[in-house]
Amino acid sequence: MDTHELVRRFATLTTAHLADACVRAGVPVRCAPAPMLPLFPGARVSGRALPARHVGSVDIFLEAYEQAEPGDVLVVDNGGRTDEACVGDLAALEAQLAGVQGVVIWGLHRDTADLRAIGLPLFSQGSLATGPLRLDPRPADALTAARVGDWTVTTADLVLGDEDGVLFAPAERAGELLALAEGIRDTERQQAERIRAGVSLRAQVGFDGYLAARRDNPALTFREHLRAVGGAIEE
Repeated sequence: MDTHELVRRFATLTTAHLADACVRAGVPVRCAPAPMLPLFPGARVSGRALPARHVGSVDIFLEAYEQAEPGDVLVVDNGGRTDEACVGDLAALEAQLAGVQGVVIWGLHRDTADLRAIGLPLFSQGSLATGPLRLDPRPADALTAARVGDWTVTTADLVLGDEDGVLFAPAERAGELLALAEGIRDTERQQAERIRAGVSLRAQVGFDGYLAARRDNPALTFREHLRAVGGAIEE
């Protein structure tokens, strides 16, 4: 799937829809750590991951930009460090010039006011005034894999971000996951409209029937019941 199609379809979805789609498809739900949020309200990204493992110098980002494709999302692995910022205004401006559509940092940023003025979607775990005061050895996979929380992200992954955070998904399953997410979105919208019209969610999903069935079969889960009736509240 090309970047334009991905961006177009994700524009009507949320990361929550995609996370639920992953559950339904049996794909691991790979969310970035909860503190990783957008720098400004409404920021969204959806594109191929462009990994970069930061070791103390901005040159790793410049080298990543050399191989960037339009619409890529820079994924910076700074080990979740909270003692230094690793991306500032110049790195963001250069990313923008290289066609990178956003930056995701497992770590901190700085130059907040300038970054907001630049407007490039940026997700991080917060900000700090100081940049790195170190220069560590560069690993062999510094431009092919980035660690973000519990997950390793490569160029075979997509990055999807909004105000609920950042999710990583296998690019090869993009079509399937987007289709599932669109179905979940449509079902949830219909359910929400019916609630506003006075039809409770309990009535829509036959909750009394679920409770009765669970009395006969204590092992029955609500998720199994929802799948049977076409509900979408949990996935």
